[in-house]
Amino acid sequence: MRAHSYSLGMIETLGLPALIAAADAAAKAADVKVVTYEGADAGIVTVYVIGDVSSVQAAVDAGADAARRVGRLLHSHVIPRPDENVPKMIKNLISPAEKKEETPTLSHTLSGLADQSINDLRKLARSYTDFPLSPQEIGTAKKEELARLLEEKQKGGGEQER
Repeated sequence: MRAHSYSLGMIETLGLPALIAAADAAAKAADVKVVTYEGADAGIVTVYVIGDVSSVQAAVDAGADAARRVGRLLHSHVIPRPDENVPKMIKNLISPAEKKEETPTLSHTLSGLADQSINDLRKLARSYTDFPLSPQEIGTAKKEELARLLEEKQKGGGEQER
């Protein structure tokens, strides 16, 4: 089995304010990327950060301290070079090797617009300068409608902002 070249850090808190404080502190403490968060149940939430081992360790330490100050820290942990199957267990984790950009681009999404999350479809729709829906309408549009309009944009062309 292969391992990833980055490290994965996790900070688990009770409540969103502590999680946001932890994510903010982690991002400011070291050169890491806060990639996603997940909610479990009963207010338990986990934020995930990636980067090199020493940066992730510093970020997780700073994030854990911030979570303790703001609310309740449950756990924190760093996995150096996680096995390639570990990131697949985490919903919405963006692996640096798998995706180079956070915002979905046309080439990433054409193969399966229906398979994309509603948030990814909304980000993609907002990236067009001439999308037929306003930003407010994009925010309330149904997934099927966004996928249909994005497919029409793909067929007819259209410029994405950069």
